[in-house]
Parts: sequence; C-alpha cells; structure tokens
Amino acid sequence: MATRHEGRQDATGGDAAAAPDATPVRPGPAGSGAAEGRAFIGSFTHAGGRGVTAASVDPATGALAVTGATDAVADPSFLVLGPHGTVLYAVSETEEGTVAAFDTTGPVPRLLSAPVPTGGSGPTHLAWVSGHVVTAHYGSGSVSALPVRPGGSLRQVSGRVQHEGRGPDPERQAGPHAHQVVPAPGGRLLLAADLGTDSVHVHALDPATGTLTPRGEIPLRPGSGPRHLAFHPAGRHVYVLAELTPTLTVCRWDPRGTLVPVGEVPLRPDGGEGGAAYPSGVAVAPDGRFVWAAVRGDDTLAVLAVGGDGERLTPVAHVPCGGRWPRDLTVDREGRRLYVANERSGDVTWFDIDPDTGVPAPSGSVPVPAATCVALG
Repeated sequence: MATRHEGRQDATGGDAAAAPDATPVRPGPAGSGAAEGRAFIGSFTHAGGRGVTAASVDPATGALAVTGATDAVADPSFLVLGPHGTVLYAVSETEEGTVAAFDTTGPVPRLLSAPVPTGGSGPTHLAWVSGHVVTAHYGSGSVSALPVRPGGSLRQVSGRVQHEGRGPDPERQAGPHAHQVVPAPGGRLLLAADLGTDSVHVHALDPATGTLTPRGEIPLRPGSGPRHLAFHPAGRHVYVLAELTPTLTVCRWDPRGTLVPVGEVPLRPDGGEGGAAYPSGVAVAPDGRFVWAAVRGDDTLAVLAVGGDGERLTPVAHVPCGGRWPRDLTVDREGRRLYVANERSGDVTWFDIDPDTGVPAPSGSVPVPAATCVALG
C-alpha cells in the first residue's frame, strides 16, 4: 500500500487527553421541542485514536458530548450514515482494506457483522448510494461497490474499477490514489477524485447489479493532486479541492457525465506560498451561498462566497481551525455550524456560522485523539 505522507508523519494524538469512556447525554433546552442530534467521529487507532466515537449534539448550541467509543475496527478514518441514520459505515484504512456497518441506536455503535473486504488497499472514503456502499482506495487507486442488505449489513464486493496513470510528483503521484468518491445528483454516476492521476474519474453504478463502469476521466492541472470535491446544491457545479497545490477548482457539471473546469481559486491569503499547506476537506452551505475548505499546515478554514449561480467563488476570510492539522470538516444540514476534526491536536471544534458573511466563529471543542472526520446524524 502506498504511504500517504501528506507532508507530515502520522498523528499521535498526544496533544489531547483521551476522551472519557462515557459522558452523560445532555437533553435539549426545556420547551424547545428540538430533538437532540447525534455525531460520529472517526480516528486513527494506530495513532492513539479510540476508533469510532459517538456523541450527542445539543440542538440549541451544537455542542458535542461524548457518549462512548468502539475500537472494533482499526483506523476508521472516514464514516458515513445510511439514509435512515440507524446504520453507520466506516472504512478501515489498512493494507487489507475493509468496511464495517454499525448499529447506531445505542449510546455506542455496535458492529452488525464482521467487516467486509473492499477489494482494495488503504480505503480513505466511502459513500452510500442506491443501496450500495462505494469506497475509494488511496493505496490501490481503485473504487469498489458493496451491496447493502435490508438490515444494513454488507455483502461482498459487486463491482470494482481500477484507475490508471500518474502525476509529476514522484513521491505522491507514482501511481493512482483514489481519495474520495461522491455520488452525483440522481445516484447513477459517481465522481472519484484521484490525487495520483491529477484527475476526476466518472463511473456509472448499476443499482440492480452493483457493477461499476468507467464513463470518463477529466484531467486537472498537473501536480495539483485532487483530494476531495463537493457539489453545489443546484447540481450544476462541482468544487474540486487540490491537496498538493492549495487551490479549489470550479467545474461545470453536465448530468450526462461531463465535468468542465472553468476556474481556480487560491485557498491561502493573497495566494501566499509561505510554508507547506495541504488542503484536506471542502463543504458547501446547504443554500449554496458559501464554501469552506480546511487547510492543514496553515491550520485554517478558507471561507469563500458563491456567486454566478455557483460558478464564481470569492475569498472572504481565513480563520484558525481551532486546533492543528484539520483533516476534515462538516457543515450541519441547516448551515448554521461547522465541525472540524483536528487530527494532530486530537479534538473536534465546532463553529457558529455568520449567516451574512459565512465566517465561522469558534464555539467549543471536545477531545478526540487522532480525529479524522465527523458524520452528523
């Protein structure tokens, strides 16, 4: 399996105290009528993480309160909830590559069945789409699909696509490194950002058979290293985050499967180049007015305003991420708060978003060693 250097050694989580085994679940404010939410946090167990950590979400403040954790799966670096929120899926970012399904109805996630091999090494991302869990593999540079049983557990791999090619960076791009897979609106087409090939691959998923068919490959700037991408809610534009050059590429999306790059925006103030910076995650406001990107090294969140029906991005601000080495970020479904998983400082920080400017202000944090991502229920 190729090693993901990401410009640093793996996190140790040594800067944060371990989270308690159980924290009382906090009820919502009296008379609010708001239901308490759930959050699930991934982490690197090899670096001191506790696996999958569960937390309650205060409906009034967005605050997280840890309810427990499970290390039943090694290095669950990325998580996604199924459509009903009662089953959580986690990749195990290991050489053999597996994915696991957890029941989330209790205070601590519980394995539904033994983890299932993904058919690739080093899976870094997964998505639920059309009755399948689809995984992207950094190590093997491939994408796999696994059918989901009615109860939420997983069947064996039903489809797999192998990427080919390499970029100009001899260390990071010696071969394909599929870093993320995202369903396009409608769920029949998938977009896979590949850091190693400097491109976005488009694959078709057959929901009846679970097979995957390559539909095209869109090249981006050589050496940019596409890592993650996100759709504008209108479905006509895609924002592709480059890890090796701190930029965000705006692309037009044709639902027939065509992606056309139309512009590039720097993610550092004034396009600055001082010191190493490695963008990690991108999130779009539910109303489409703002885009946020996490930048490791700088340890900042870049805020961009969206105009031109999604095609024009204007930098607004760069704010501290609330910790060190922000590996991923998540916006809640109302667009009121951001949650940032800070891997090196070992915590998750949440921010209140200014509804007029999109600028996030830190509101609180909770220790989660070697945190990698946050999935909101």
